Amino acid sequence: MTKLPTHTEKKLGLVIDLDTCVGCHACVTSCKGWNTQNYGAPLSDIDAYGADPEGTFLNRVFNYEVAPADGGSSQTVHFPKSCLHCEDAPCVTVCPTGASYKRVSDGIVLVNEDRCMGCGLCAWACPYGARELDYDAGIMKKCTLCVDRIYNENIPEEDRVPACVRTCPAGARHFGDLGDPESDVSQLVAERGGMDLMPEQGTKPVNKYLPPRPKDTLDKQPPKALETVADEAKGFLGWLDKALEKL
Repeated sequence: MTKLPTHTEKKLGLVIDLDTCVGCHACVTSCKGWNTQNYGAPLSDIDAYGADPEGTFLNRVFNYEVAPADGGSSQTVHFPKSCLHCEDAPCVTVCPTGASYKRVSDGIVLVNEDRCMGCGLCAWACPYGARELDYDAGIMKKCTLCVDRIYNENIPEEDRVPACVRTCPAGARHFGDLGDPESDVSQLVAERGGMDLMPEQGTKPVNKYLPPRPKDTLDKQPPKALETVADEAKGFLGWLDKALEKL
């Protein structure tokens, strides 16, 4: 069985703003595209356009209708979920071949695909359902935080973030070192009361979620200035133009 490091130099992870996520699935499609074309074996799709399609995804978005206990207005919450790169990762400790491991340098949990035998123990141990068996490759797959992007000096600096973060049009996904209290992501968690997913499991997930604010509260907030909305739209369209030029 694999041992976890007692300390990691960094705690790289994601902060996901449930108040901002619109459930567009851009993170899902960009993750699928990037990890099919680059890191490791391609992610499989089986009968993708048939009546009963199956496929391997490293990031999924779930949708819930939430009604406040006090009887206020209900709201839809879009809930993205992928590997949380836990500090006490049970998927690592149960792996019989040592294929699953947590890096000391940055805390990212990865799978050595050459050593994985597809037994599925890691998927059984993960309380978040973040592991998927790729039936074509016969090995377990999971979010890598795009290790082939974040350290790649051959791409522009603004692209050295996970594909899901780079693609999110709502700015709901943030990436950084959650082990550094002065980092932007750590300060965001402190300001907004960032939460662990299922803390009772004791896995100490690195990824955090920012809670959605009640709809009744949002209705009372002043709208953004038109100039701010226009600037944000121009920024997104400029990024889209550059992306299309590369196709």
